[in-house]
Amino acid sequence: MSHARSIVASVTVLVASLAFVPIASAVDYPPPSKPGSGANAKPKGPFRTLKVCKGAKKSCFPTIQAAVNEAKPGETIRVAHGTYKEGVKIAGVGKRFIKLIGDPKAPGKVILEGKGAKGANGVQINGANEVTVNGFQAQHYKANGFFAVNVNGYTFTNLKAFLVGVYGVYAFNAVGGTITDSEAAWNSDAGFYIGQTPPQAKPVRSIVRNIKSYANVLGWSGTNMRYVTITKSKFYNNGTGVVPNALSSEKYAPAEENVITDNDIFWNNFNYYAGAPFKVRPPAADSTAYPVGVGVLLFGGRHNRVENNRVYGNWLMGAGMIQQFLLTKVPAAMDLVGNSISNNQMGLDGADLNGRDLGYDGNGSDNCLSGNTGAAVTVPADASTMPACPFTGANAFSGDVQKQLIDWALDGTHEAFLVKHDHAPQPGITPLDHYVAGTVK
Repeated sequence: MSHARSIVASVTVLVASLAFVPIASAVDYPPPSKPGSGANAKPKGPFRTLKVCKGAKKSCFPTIQAAVNEAKPGETIRVAHGTYKEGVKIAGVGKRFIKLIGDPKAPGKVILEGKGAKGANGVQINGANEVTVNGFQAQHYKANGFFAVNVNGYTFTNLKAFLVGVYGVYAFNAVGGTITDSEAAWNSDAGFYIGQTPPQAKPVRSIVRNIKSYANVLGWSGTNMRYVTITKSKFYNNGTGVVPNALSSEKYAPAEENVITDNDIFWNNFNYYAGAPFKVRPPAADSTAYPVGVGVLLFGGRHNRVENNRVYGNWLMGAGMIQQFLLTKVPAAMDLVGNSISNNQMGLDGADLNGRDLGYDGNGSDNCLSGNTGAAVTVPADASTMPACPFTGANAFSGDVQKQLIDWALDGTHEAFLVKHDHAPQPGITPLDHYVAGTVK
């Protein structure tokens, strides 16, 4: 069988396998709109501080939503320690620049609890620009822990998101924003996610710094995300670590102009199919379940940079690129263009090896890989698809390599292609490849 026919056969099997996956229950999201149009004017004081606390005190509001409903632009809401069973909505121009503050030093003392609460998200910001959410833990929500949509600017900081139905911390159809000093684990899709970033003539970058994402299906998902810098963060013990990608289910494909730099991306070998404390969600119609055991994967994309990261102990592959071969509804966005994987440290100086260090199917143009120290095993083995940086021109596509990468995703066991090695100990972190029932509640 020719290379082209074998790839078509693999894709046909893949699409057929997805066709019979049950559709997840729908989540009622706000429809996308132009982010915060005409509503960026910073409000003028004087500003009040509204208080929320448990009990019957007359000096504070009994629920967070009650305080949000009362708050005017620019005002601060301070929430006392306790557990609040509610889904908080902050919506519209009249709520811009609000600061929602729990306990920044101990977010776990101010809990947003989804069990028994009305609302699918812990906190949802819709069309309210420059809102700050600081110092909360969200858990057990059907959709997301913290969610910003249709905004110009947001600040998510000192947050924890555990055991939610989709994404821990999520920004969608937003221009700019920051996610810092936060943690997400045991979520049924990605711990963190920025998606559908509108293209901009003068781009406003979103900054992600000092986050920890572990024990999720994906550490980071970035469907059609743009202008995002992810740095000084840790992605470990997920099914797959960091995945900028392109889908037709969201606008503005593909992912573009993102920088993933100075992060620790390791031990992403969690086979959640074999057991997890959450229900595994099906992939989108033009996507696939990502293979377990990958640190960083560019699934389509343009002008993304993966550089100066420490990538180790991922038993399938450390870092790689592959054409978004399923994106037939947006064919112009299928190919890889101008991406680079450079100057990363692979395999922890030989102490914690990746199964393969680098993989690239050679699709597209102007893509390059170089300066990745410790990269001993590549796909293809002769690195013939991997020109050094900088590089311009058509890349050397390999049908054999693309088929190999596709076959990894088709593996029904999700472990057949793993190359397992011993891990170097990391203080306070235990490797996770199989979930033990009862260890997470």
